[in-house]
Amino acid sequence: MAGSGGVGGGAGGVQGAGAGPGAALRAPRVPLLLAALVLGAYCLCTLPSRCPPAARAPVPAPARAESLRAVGSPGAPGLPVASGPGRRRFPQALIVGVKKGGTRALLEFLRLHPDVRALGSEPHFFDRCYERGLAWYRSLMPRTLDGQITMEKTPSYFVTREAPGRIHGMSPDTKLIVVVRNPVTRAISDYAQTLSKTPGLPSFRALAFRHGLGPVDTAWSAVRIGLYAQHLDNWLRFFPLSRFLFVSGERLVSDPAGEVGRVQDFLGLKRVVTDKHFYFNATKGFPCLKKAQGSSNPRCLGKSKGRPHPQVPAAVVQRLRDFYRPFNRKFYQMTGQDFGWD
Repeated sequence: MAGSGGVGGGAGGVQGAGAGPGAALRAPRVPLLLAALVLGAYCLCTLPSRCPPAARAPVPAPARAESLRAVGSPGAPGLPVASGPGRRRFPQALIVGVKKGGTRALLEFLRLHPDVRALGSEPHFFDRCYERGLAWYRSLMPRTLDGQITMEKTPSYFVTREAPGRIHGMSPDTKLIVVVRNPVTRAISDYAQTLSKTPGLPSFRALAFRHGLGPVDTAWSAVRIGLYAQHLDNWLRFFPLSRFLFVSGERLVSDPAGEVGRVQDFLGLKRVVTDKHFYFNATKGFPCLKKAQGSSNPRCLGKSKGRPHPQVPAAVVQRLRDFYRPFNRKFYQMTGQDFGWD
């Protein structure tokens, strides 16, 4: 379980407390219980949300079956589609990662485009809800007209071993977008999010390393997610590199119009979302939309975005930079992009 290595190590140091035989048996109980409670709360906060409810029953009543048209979709032939304005389709493009990289911002920016229809929530179909079936998954999607693109985002797909094969089974032509960010900054942001929900969490240093500043604990999800090269290796077993677009989380902040322009090109869309749609919010340190979708008012992302990061000792940050450097360089070689993290 993510984070268990750091918390377990802290609990282990309680052994030997107490003076006599009875105290030796009783003393560890309270700190061990506290550690267990903190770990349990942390694990609950890091779990993805539950499977969302379907927008409609995926299989219509038999009496109406003859009035439905079947859609030819690789890996799922003959699934019914109800008549009406537009159709619910499988996503042609997915934002598959990474957590705390800027995926929500990218999705909100893309939703300004009239030819993009995106599911607002994260369905977690290819990692947590796969047993519900493709018909259920498609029932979640917004209706689209011909020429529009259906999208969804679930950042945990990128680090889920089964996700690439499952997505390939839906359609080998799916376009895959990965928003990446300096893995050290990303890990601290990940920790800050969890800390806001679990105030009693051990320190970042205690979770990131074993035995003080010993080996980096790659069992902790906040560290493991940043091993981008390893995760990409798994995806390249199913998809060629040409199906991917790697978006810089840093440039999404410094030049949102430029990065969103690259995404629009990748999706085969006209560049409708441009610099005229953005302004920089100095308070949040993040670009905001001058005009949000369906509104005439400016809009920034929620208060959970751009939250302050906890202070992490410089030695801890440097150790993590050194740890990630070879993985970053391999990732640069694999993608043909230098993200400038080193």
